[in-house]
Amino acid sequence: MKTSLAALFIVLLVDSGLLAGENIAAKRASAYAGRGYELLTTKPYLPPDFDQATFDELWKTWEEPLRSQAEKATPQERTMLAYSRYGLTVAPGDSSLKPQQYVVDEAGNWTMNCLACHQGKVAGKVVVGLPNSLLALQTLTEEIRATKLRLGKPLTRMDVGSTIIPLGTSNGTTNAVIFGVALMANRDAKLNVLPSLVPAKMTHHDHDAPAWWNFKKKQRLYSDGFAVKDPRPLMQFMLIPENGPDKFKEWEADFRELYTWLESLEPPAYPFEVDRPLARHGEVIFNQNCADCHGRYGAEPSYPNKIVSIEEVGTDPVRLAALSPQHRAAYGASWFGHFGEEKTIDDPGGYVAPPLDGIWASAPYFHNGSVPTLWHVLHPSDRPAVWQRTEDGYDQQKVGLEVTSFERLPKEVKSGRDRRRYFDTTKSGKSASGHDFPDALDEAEKRAVLEYLKTL
Repeated sequence: MKTSLAALFIVLLVDSGLLAGENIAAKRASAYAGRGYELLTTKPYLPPDFDQATFDELWKTWEEPLRSQAEKATPQERTMLAYSRYGLTVAPGDSSLKPQQYVVDEAGNWTMNCLACHQGKVAGKVVVGLPNSLLALQTLTEEIRATKLRLGKPLTRMDVGSTIIPLGTSNGTTNAVIFGVALMANRDAKLNVLPSLVPAKMTHHDHDAPAWWNFKKKQRLYSDGFAVKDPRPLMQFMLIPENGPDKFKEWEADFRELYTWLESLEPPAYPFEVDRPLARHGEVIFNQNCADCHGRYGAEPSYPNKIVSIEEVGTDPVRLAALSPQHRAAYGASWFGHFGEEKTIDDPGGYVAPPLDGIWASAPYFHNGSVPTLWHVLHPSDRPAVWQRTEDGYDQQKVGLEVTSFERLPKEVKSGRDRRRYFDTTKSGKSASGHDFPDALDEAEKRAVLEYLKTL
């Protein structure tokens, strides 16, 4: 049965909270009230990426039948179709329909913010601090570039840079680590721009953003834990030539506000039924087998911030090797590391076992986003080679994304845009192997642990 555009628009509004009752809106509003969130969504720290006129013309680049559907739509319906296509969200209760992932000023200029990667939705609901597992940044940028060229508008850094540095080969992941490498390559320790024609050595790979509500538990940042937690690392992606050392000093106070806001975020509660007796049994098994790395929860929580060696965890090593000890040391010696006062770990040798609060909501799993559900985390030999998700579906049985699995990428998938709608674990940096620890459990124990993970 086909859904009308009007019905689709109403569904999207309800999912965004725009037509929700006042009580629901009030419960969600507090998470969006912090000064840090206000700065992220109202103050541009970069030059604009494109304007409203360009965004409004994007639908003309779309494939059929979506292009014809958009042509017949109202402007509001067309906007929501675009948000769905590119992984953009509206804050619950915001009737302006402005995307959380961009600052849109009164002149209609769109400037990307941190929420592009760090604000998404699960089971159709927008959740503050949730990684944006639907972000189609490469597709959006390619279609922005094509639209600008058709309209005769000038290209900007993203339009040009994305032809050299891939922004992400699977929707929901980005080449974030290499963005940082490229941006730091032409700066000295004080962040002065250096004239250089030598490109940085880069190992392109995709990364899955972490859940921001776990920020408060961490002592160190990034999936390898090499950097001390501090407001300055949050500013790395502002390293464009237009932003010199004075701007970073000026804006550090803003990012202290962001740091405070991040520390205030709480994980979302599992919204479906839980078998409580089974979950309590699962807690015992979890504490016996998983807590040494991932911490303990409940009345007396603890989190060890433990780096597990790559030999032991066995997950994809490309992310770990993409940053050399020299990269990490240069970061630590720079303004970001307080010129060496904050001790970096130049060769961490593995990945940090992350906190698991709200783990039910933050699929896909592993640092590269290669595993679609918690059931697949617990069943290493059954992880799909290739999978494709639905936008808003949620698998309550396996706890995670609603996916279709494939042995290989379908032959009919040709374009880069279509390929990015699939996750292919056979590609470099995208392996779903490793973290075989659950093999020590029998099937009943895995079922109990899975039920317990819903409660975190």
